[in-house]
Amino acid sequence: MSLVLDASLALSWYFEDERTPSADALLNSIADDGAVVPAHWRLEIANGFQTAIRRKRIDANFRDRAIAQLDCLVIVVDLETDRYAWTSTLRLADRFGLTPYDAAYLELAARQMLPLATLDKALSAAASALGVAIAAKGL
Repeated sequence: MSLVLDASLALSWYFEDERTPSADALLNSIADDGAVVPAHWRLEIANGFQTAIRRKRIDANFRDRAIAQLDCLVIVVDLETDRYAWTSTLRLADRFGLTPYDAAYLELAARQMLPLATLDKALSAAASALGVAIAAKGL
C-alpha cells in the first residue's frame, strides 16, 4: 500500500469545487499502488455522500456510481483500527485536539509508517508534528 487515505481527500474527487490537480494525482497513484484506510472509512465516505444528497449537491445515482468507482480501487481496510481506539488513537486525539475518527488516520499512518493523504488542515498539522509524511503537500 502506498499511503493512508483520508475520506476528505477521497470525497474531493467527486466534487468539482473541491478537486485539485494534486488530489487527482493521488487518485492515479492509488489506482496503481492502493491505499489503506481505518475501519470507519466506508462509513465516513457514505456519510459524506449522504450529506451531499441532503444539500442537493448530488443525487443517489451519482452517489452509487461514485461508490462503485471507489470499490474498484485497491483500498485495504485496516482490521486493527479498533484495537487501538481506546489507547493510541485516543491519546493522539487528546494530544492534537482531533476527533477520534481523524486520530485513527494518524494512528494508522504512524503504525504502518505510511504517508497520510488528507485535506484536513488540523490532521495534516498533527501528522507533521508527529513526523508522519504528508502525501502531496499543498493539497
